Amino acid sequence: MKPAPEFLNLPPSFWAHVRAISETHGYTSRKKATKGKIKVPTVSDMAQALSLRGLSHDHVGDIDAAPTEFGDLLHRYFEHRAEVLNGPVRSNLVDRNAAERLFKQLKKRLNPSCPLPLNKQKGKKRTYAFFTGIINMLIEDQIGDLPCNYDPRCLTTVTKEGEPLRTFARWHDGAFPSTTNPIAVWEIKEYYNTTTFGSRVADGVYESLLDGMEIAELSRSEGIEIEHYLLVDDRFTWWDCGRSYLCRLVDMMHMGCVDEVLFGREVVSRLPEIVEGWVNAAIRRGI
Repeated sequence: MKPAPEFLNLPPSFWAHVRAISETHGYTSRKKATKGKIKVPTVSDMAQALSLRGLSHDHVGDIDAAPTEFGDLLHRYFEHRAEVLNGPVRSNLVDRNAAERLFKQLKKRLNPSCPLPLNKQKGKKRTYAFFTGIINMLIEDQIGDLPCNYDPRCLTTVTKEGEPLRTFARWHDGAFPSTTNPIAVWEIKEYYNTTTFGSRVADGVYESLLDGMEIAELSRSEGIEIEHYLLVDDRFTWWDCGRSYLCRLVDMMHMGCVDEVLFGREVVSRLPEIVEGWVNAAIRRGI
């Protein structure tokens, strides 16, 4: 999913409103007819949410009046977020069985040599990390003989004149063509077989935010661009249990902390297009 251009490059104060209103008003509907769907607060809802927090709301709109220009922008964003999550995101997220079928189809068709790691679970749940394997196979199929680090075991470093310029705080899940001066890095959040939305999942969202903030700082300060992608799947974890965190992923993308978020089966259609851009960038670098 690409971010909507209308909501890019907005000031931090806009996202302060989005977070405060979302938390206070709630992310999902509890009404019988729309239960579970992502909510779209009205101007009255937004004003009431800010008022409940002891904050001013005149700049957004009155509880019984039309929104201001800023309030209208907020409302349009909430509409957009709900539309993409209730629609394509929900339909693209899959369960373990669907992911396994797709993994086996790609493995048979592509005969990959890239790593196909196992998950970190035990007993009967121990098997391939299907989503990671799907991603690795799609990338390998697109890059051909170009190098790629599918499982970095070190921190990503950007250099200038051979010296470290930035070394990021966390290991990424993948880097192209390497963890030194990468064209792109990515993170994978697959949670098949989980039964609850645990703190580990929530921490993963905030870790991605940290990565994005570091990459954005590098761009602002040094003019060096690294593409940053987040790939997530498991319908139960993200949709049934974690819809509020899906909202935060969409917010994060529009805040400029990640270039795109790919949800579930969306990787099949979108990831090859993205990787084609990496290959072109590598050719321009003479890799």
